[in-house]
Amino acid sequence: MSSKKHLIVLSAPSGAGKTTVARHLLKSFAFLRFSVSATTRLIRAGEEHGRDYFFLSRDEFKKAIEHHDLIEYEEIFGNYYGTMKSVVSEAIARGEFLVFDVDVKGALSLRVAFHDDTLLIFIAPPSREVLAERLRSRHTESEEQIDLRLARAEMEMGHQDRFDQILVNEDLQETLTRAEHIVREHTDGAPQQPSLFGDR
Repeated sequence: MSSKKHLIVLSAPSGAGKTTVARHLLKSFAFLRFSVSATTRLIRAGEEHGRDYFFLSRDEFKKAIEHHDLIEYEEIFGNYYGTMKSVVSEAIARGEFLVFDVDVKGALSLRVAFHDDTLLIFIAPPSREVLAERLRSRHTESEEQIDLRLARAEMEMGHQDRFDQILVNEDLQETLTRAEHIVREHTDGAPQQPSLFGDR
């Protein structure tokens, strides 16, 4: 069986660095494309509908659930998040390679739906203390919200052994380099371009 995987799935506790890794991989490999999830949370500064997320109303999201348009979905901290089935299926049919930035449940659901095409990568923080410091440094949430994220992180860390690869994000450059190597190994037939990390 070929080791080639069309779905590169990154998951991690909030603040561990999966979005940074995902963005780096997209810049480093021209053939990778970001799989955009749907969410009901409010759009943040610098985000764009259709690029970062499909920002849906709660009614729109519920209709998508009723029409079975989602591989998985979950309510997290009062907002819904989900992965659209049609987007993923069409991309695989075209031979494309997608990068996912999803929670643990989403990653495991993708494995169930597209077992032979998924590569699951878990980005772990060096410690709970480091994770808490990273969350506070974002200055986007209250202390109560940070406590909720840390509690959720404990649950998510408990599932990391179900992933194909675990990257402990202690040194960012090392983590990015290792992520590049993993992607190269599992996309052996795809055209590639040199890493842009050294130019950043």
